[in-house]
Amino acid sequence: MLQYRAEFDAVVTFSNGGGLQAQGFRVDVPHSEPTAAEVGALFVASLSLLMVDRVELANVRVFAEPHKGTRGGPSAELPRPGARARLVELNHVITAGMTTYAGLPVPEISPHLSHADSRSVYAEGTTFEIDRITMVGNTGTYLDSPFHRYADDTDLAGLPLEKLAGLPAVVVRTIGSGVRGVDVGALAALDVAGRAVLLHTGGDRNWGTPDYAVDAPYLTRDGAAWLVERGAALVGIDAVNVDDISQPGPGERPAHSLLLAAGIPIVEHLTGLAELPPTGATFTAAPPRVAAFGTFPVRAFASVPATEPHDHLRSAGHLPTSAG
Repeated sequence: MLQYRAEFDAVVTFSNGGGLQAQGFRVDVPHSEPTAAEVGALFVASLSLLMVDRVELANVRVFAEPHKGTRGGPSAELPRPGARARLVELNHVITAGMTTYAGLPVPEISPHLSHADSRSVYAEGTTFEIDRITMVGNTGTYLDSPFHRYADDTDLAGLPLEKLAGLPAVVVRTIGSGVRGVDVGALAALDVAGRAVLLHTGGDRNWGTPDYAVDAPYLTRDGAAWLVERGAALVGIDAVNVDDISQPGPGERPAHSLLLAAGIPIVEHLTGLAELPPTGATFTAAPPRVAAFGTFPVRAFASVPATEPHDHLRSAGHLPTSAG
């Protein structure tokens, strides 16, 4: 079977400032006609670049040649078992009165038993705090189970840990593209089977403001169907909703409907996805096992292998390029 590589020039702009250029760079590609978005994603993956805002390609040439094992590419090796790792928070902190989704009740947090009041209950010098929180499940960064959409389907208590913890992650970067809908073109180069597919759209930049829900990024119907067909394990997005909520009229939710019907949990309101490499991380977002409940906040996080001495330079966006 023929294998293909691409050669190109690239200009990368980082979201934290600065950039880099590459001339005549080469990466493995999965087929003979990759899109510019596919090649750009493979370029970013090959250098494990983080905090990438935009990739511009020029002089792209695809040719038949055996794969060289480009990092993050179709023939890349998996990270070594037991490699050192760093943990990356991907969730918003829940505070009293915060707005997650306009129109839903805000969380109320208060003490049931304060440290001061507990002094009369315990021995001298011993105090405890027991707190109370009232909130809807759709608060902060949360996970949707199939029961959220379908009354007779799996609730939070029924989700197996295998669907929630330690999932190999693939990050889909559309931030800076100017395109709201994450469609098949942004996904087509990726191996998503059994993986947590995390949509890095940049929508979280407006978290906590009225603009968060205005023209927000989302996953298209075709994109959701493509992920279902190819066996994604979980889908997450750093925006207000995995569906397009800007359309007037009845609230059709094709991404929710397709993904949850296939048993694929959804995590909304992620943040910090710029800190993850395109591939190689593992993702966890496990809610409490609440029966007859569809959605609940999670402490979403990723474990990222830190096996190379220049990871701190890569995360800052300052690693020099080299031909692949």
